[in-house]
Amino acid sequence: MKNIVLFGPPGAGKGTQADLLKIKYDLIHISTGDVFRFNIKNETELGILAKSYMDNGALVPDQVTIDMLKAEVNNNPEAKGFIFDGFPRTESQAVSLDEFLTQKNTSISGMVALEVPENLLVERLLNRGKTSGRSDDQDESKIRNRFNEYETKTAILKDYYQKQHKYFGVDGVGSIEEITAKLEEVIDTL
Repeated sequence: MKNIVLFGPPGAGKGTQADLLKIKYDLIHISTGDVFRFNIKNETELGILAKSYMDNGALVPDQVTIDMLKAEVNNNPEAKGFIFDGFPRTESQAVSLDEFLTQKNTSISGMVALEVPENLLVERLLNRGKTSGRSDDQDESKIRNRFNEYETKTAILKDYYQKQHKYFGVDGVGSIEEITAKLEEVIDTL
């Protein structure tokens, strides 16, 4: 089973790349952002709670996210593996994911991180905000707050996976096809 954590700051292209990689490797793509947006659109209890955090550029609390991810994995018992996009975001989430996967006799194969300069990311997100309707992509101060959250709470996961020899940084600048090729080079070795 191949389980990939696709990692990177907001706007790095994780969702775009996950959509391509899931086909090539026959993996299930679990995007916490997509699941939260679905719940927000449908005004579920989880969606309303998640929206209150996301509108302020903050992360949704760990336990809500962890329980949701477990349910998504359990809903796909025949999967050949998963691409986790937007999860884990904290070390406690990474530990919980490791424990959960161990119970299923599998583990994370690797964290593959898209590395992109912040100014390019701001430009990408503001452009996405013009067409996506996502309120968190239309305000530069909220975008920069998300980067701050990423740097202070999420980027530490690099150390967590490096200690396990499972961290792989990939240059996330270039055409979609060029970036996909770089990611495939890494994933093929896992």
